[in-house]
Amino acid sequence: MTMHNDANPGEIAERIVLVGDPNRAKHMAETYLQDAVLVNKTRCAYCYTGTYEGVRVSVMAVGMGGPSMLIYATELCRDYGCKILVRAGTSGGYLEEMRNFDIVLSQATSTTSGINDNMFNGHFSPVADFGLLCTADRIAKEMKLTTYVGGTICNDRLYRDETYKSKMWKQYGMLCSEQEGTAFYTAAAQFGCRALMMVGITTGIRYDENGNEMFVELPDRDPAHSMDDLVQLALKTAAHAE
Repeated sequence: MTMHNDANPGEIAERIVLVGDPNRAKHMAETYLQDAVLVNKTRCAYCYTGTYEGVRVSVMAVGMGGPSMLIYATELCRDYGCKILVRAGTSGGYLEEMRNFDIVLSQATSTTSGINDNMFNGHFSPVADFGLLCTADRIAKEMKLTTYVGGTICNDRLYRDETYKSKMWKQYGMLCSEQEGTAFYTAAAQFGCRALMMVGITTGIRYDENGNEMFVELPDRDPAHSMDDLVQLALKTAAHAE
């Protein structure tokens, strides 16, 4: 047990999928896990452990934002022995061709967050585990999902004014904007764990005539992708990673 998690040692699997919304964790457990057991409900950070395609896997809700992610990812790695962590989240996409619930596999994160400031004699660049990235890319192709692989930008602010130069992130190749990736990869790196973030694109990021960001709705693909496609990809990646 920790300050934020009532699970006992051994009740959380070494392979875990992290989501933001507790209702999403509940849905994943009830829909996809066999013999799922609720092992934590403190602060509504629901954590369930069961099996997925014959492999012991946990799913857990960790809330929104870098500090929340950093707390839970740290405790999962440090105190519960998690070794393979996959984040399944949502994001705003920069590319015009992106459609609703296209999936970005985050190869590395840039950030506006200060969580790693003063920790290093330089700038730490957290990255994905290459093996998990390759596994997810292969499985996504088998599932016929539309995916992009590359850099992502992790922002502390969701709503931003004209002083925020987000066009620069797009210009330098960032695929999308989200809020937890840097904390997630940082915790995994600290404790020698393997991590991969995958995010579904749920909105497009565009610009008005003054350069201010706008969030726009995206059309569906045919056939449409969904949140369930994303969470199944995350579960399969966690379960079948070597």
